[in-house]
Amino acid sequence: EPQHQPNDLTTNHRKSTTMKTLMALTLLIGRSSAFTTNRALRVVSLSSSSSSSRFHSNFSSSSTTLSMSSSAVKRVLVPIADDSEEIETTCITDTLTRFGAEVVVASVKPGGELVCKMSRGVKIMADISIDDATGQDWDLVALPGGMPGAEHLRDSAPLISILEKQKASGKLYAAICAAPAIVLASKGLIGEGATGYPAAGLLEKMSSPVDDDVVVQGNVVTSKGPGTAIKFAIALGEQLYGAEKAKAIADEMLA
Repeated sequence: EPQHQPNDLTTNHRKSTTMKTLMALTLLIGRSSAFTTNRALRVVSLSSSSSSSRFHSNFSSSSTTLSMSSSAVKRVLVPIADDSEEIETTCITDTLTRFGAEVVVASVKPGGELVCKMSRGVKIMADISIDDATGQDWDLVALPGGMPGAEHLRDSAPLISILEKQKASGKLYAAICAAPAIVLASKGLIGEGATGYPAAGLLEKMSSPVDDDVVVQGNVVTSKGPGTAIKFAIALGEQLYGAEKAKAIADEMLA
């Protein structure tokens, strides 16, 4: 027996009802959305009109803070070689990173080789080669010591060029352990009264060296060795970011 088929009148009625329902829902949603949007706009408008000057003041302050924060990031170059001193290297890079500096480690090894075997066998991979560091601006160039690592730094023509540029522009550069004598003194980059590792054959290369752990002389900072490395790094941070920041970092590090 054939199944019952709905007549055209019934079908058209159902379609009409469905369309009316959809239209009603669309209208309702539209009104609701408009109400919500208008309400939100009114809130923004009222907020803006009642505190316009405060809004612009806050925006200006935020922009200034952002600008100051961006400009306050200091760029630090830490050159290394085979047989550089790993404690000093790590103290410099770790501590200045805590200050908020952008610390870049550069290998002076020939051929752009980045992995350096340090004085006690620790291997450190540099971020860039020393050739890549030339032509860039640095707020600080900080040399670790270690032997014969310091001699490798001394023999790197690109590094000496960077250091001479720092000196000529009055920008900060620093050395610790053997590096003040082997690198800076041999290239005429420090004067009297600096400090370094108190070993025979090193201090004799320096002019009137002193026995202080850290010595700050204008834009040149020197220090003794592994045991003074954190103090050295905090002194560098102070030169870059100020005494208040240095005290806060030193307190965090229990230094």
